Amino acid sequence: MVPKPFKIRSPSSGRKYGVAARSLKELRSKACVLLQLPVSDCQLYLYEDGTEVTEDYFQHVPDHSELILLPPGESWHGYVSEIQRFLDAFSNRTDDIVLAARGLLSDEEAPKRRKLLADLIQNLSENISAENREDDGKWFEGVESRFKTKSSYMRYSCESRIRGYMKEVGNYASALHPAVQAKFKRIAEVMLERLKLERYNGSYFDRREDEKVCLCTPEGWFSCQGPFDMEHCLCRHSINPYGNKESRVLFSTWNLDHVIEKKRTVLPTLAEAFKDRDGREVNWEYFYQLLFTVENLKLVHIACHKKGNHNLSCDKPKIFRKRKQPCKIRK
Repeated sequence: MVPKPFKIRSPSSGRKYGVAARSLKELRSKACVLLQLPVSDCQLYLYEDGTEVTEDYFQHVPDHSELILLPPGESWHGYVSEIQRFLDAFSNRTDDIVLAARGLLSDEEAPKRRKLLADLIQNLSENISAENREDDGKWFEGVESRFKTKSSYMRYSCESRIRGYMKEVGNYASALHPAVQAKFKRIAEVMLERLKLERYNGSYFDRREDEKVCLCTPEGWFSCQGPFDMEHCLCRHSINPYGNKESRVLFSTWNLDHVIEKKRTVLPTLAEAFKDRDGREVNWEYFYQLLFTVENLKLVHIACHKKGNHNLSCDKPKIFRKRKQPCKIRK
């Protein structure tokens, strides 16, 4: 294999080093030696947009790409990160800088420079730590007045998605044969009661919740979990809808994707189970997990949402469970 050439640098220095390597492991090792950093846990990112270089992505990175080497605990969000580092020294004048950047943007025609200025404005306008409406009024523009905190709105956003899935279950029941429909509806009612107890799993989007039940960090960062047929997102998509209005709106395009498909597989399998019970009890909790929980839901960027047939089926041993036998009274 021919070595791939790269330019390596650290975020604190403008000096670049030419490095050629056949694998990510080799590249990281050489980069750490040059920049005098420990090899363990250091990561490489594309300078331009902050995409993490993984083993799978390594061969797809263009030759001579500029990469940033970061030690544990540091992050890189593309060239905006470098601009932000520079502007930190002028943090007390952020509003003036944003105003000036907006003025430049209004007259700028070159697409790349327009994107640079737009990203700069968005980055400097973020108020991630603010939670209450009075502390970040711009974030709440277009949001109903009943929502007083960002987390309460984000929880509601997740609940709305789950409620939509529950509505689809009800609509599916109405198209079934009457003999199956009644049984299907009874199961749907049980699922609805569980959802109410779980508050429609709104905790998935609520950064105040424990990280074990929330899909974001305590600061509000969400990461794409990749297409249904992959373990991870190769592009490392991430977003913080708590940061500003634009990110909040953009996050609405991210999907909670059913790995085992809801309409093509889960609901038809549930309906069919009532026709072939043979004395067994339908395991409604298994179907509940497939329809409404992260046991079967993946949060994905719109570019990672594959809408074709997933060609996956339900786990047959989990469709039914044995009926509990009444205890016999000993004489």
